[in-house]
Amino acid sequence: MVRWDVERSPMSVQLLTGLGADHGLSAQTCLRGTGLRPADLRHPEATFSAKQELTVIENLLEALPDRPGLGLEAGVRYHLTTYGIWGFALISSPTLRSAFDIGLRFLDLTFAFTRIHARDRGHEWHMVLDAPDVPPALRRFVVERDSAAIRIIQQEAFAAPVPIREIRYAFPAPADVAPYAEVFGVEPVFDATENAVGIDPAVLDVALPQHNEHTAAIAEEQCRQLLAKRQARTGLSGQVRDLLFARPAQPPALDEVATALHLSERTLRRRLAEEQVSYRALIDEFREQLAEELLVGGGLRVAEVAQRLGYVEVSSFSQAFRRWKGVGPREYRARVAVR
Repeated sequence: MVRWDVERSPMSVQLLTGLGADHGLSAQTCLRGTGLRPADLRHPEATFSAKQELTVIENLLEALPDRPGLGLEAGVRYHLTTYGIWGFALISSPTLRSAFDIGLRFLDLTFAFTRIHARDRGHEWHMVLDAPDVPPALRRFVVERDSAAIRIIQQEAFAAPVPIREIRYAFPAPADVAPYAEVFGVEPVFDATENAVGIDPAVLDVALPQHNEHTAAIAEEQCRQLLAKRQARTGLSGQVRDLLFARPAQPPALDEVATALHLSERTLRRRLAEEQVSYRALIDEFREQLAEELLVGGGLRVAEVAQRLGYVEVSSFSQAFRRWKGVGPREYRARVAVR
């Protein structure tokens, strides 16, 4: 299932807004209802929620309702480099089979909205995609996008086209199937019982051209660490963080948070303690992250950042920032700018 509470890198939202721009849509139209601004997409260390990304997809489909195959257009933009260390782990794997194995183990580091699993029957091998967690109106887009992205991954891992045996979709055929045949090299079967990409099993154990055992091991460990970091504020902590995001300048009191989450204060404290965090620590952590994002990617003055975070005095904000990062906000921004 989709881990809605695991944050994602900004790359996918960047690609989706780029797709919208190619069809005449403004970034503001694509980002409507997400709480994001175009400047937020340029922050290399920013992370967004799956719900925010899905809202961008919903905006695209609402603005471009008569554009068949829009999911395919999106999917072919997702290159291995789009995924950061996850893509590096795949391309340095010994074989395509091992690349798919590690890819599925760390699927939460991608932008997939489909549940994906490999089905091996010896004489045939499929990647099967399903999207039960996605609203019905958006499912075709995400299945098309994720299946096209799988195709691009295959090609770039091999540095050459990999023959697709078949592609099946559990939705009706469009008027023009040519774009599908162009992406996959075969014409899909529509109105099928499942969504699946079929690959010749013989290519699964062929050595990948950029395989490096040492690099693959390092990349896998980095994937593990990155996923652990992104999952660190899931569960109840993640829900609390969402409430803080809505009111960064005036964080709600603990009793307000408890009411919003339909919990007693005592239960809220206990469950946060079980996640080894306190409400005060969550506020501090949230302010630290938002301060960094606004300073580096928001283009705001220090005083403006302090105001948005609810600090009456800039000096109080500067002291808090120095406690978080070891340096003042101006020095920190200057250091990041020269990296």
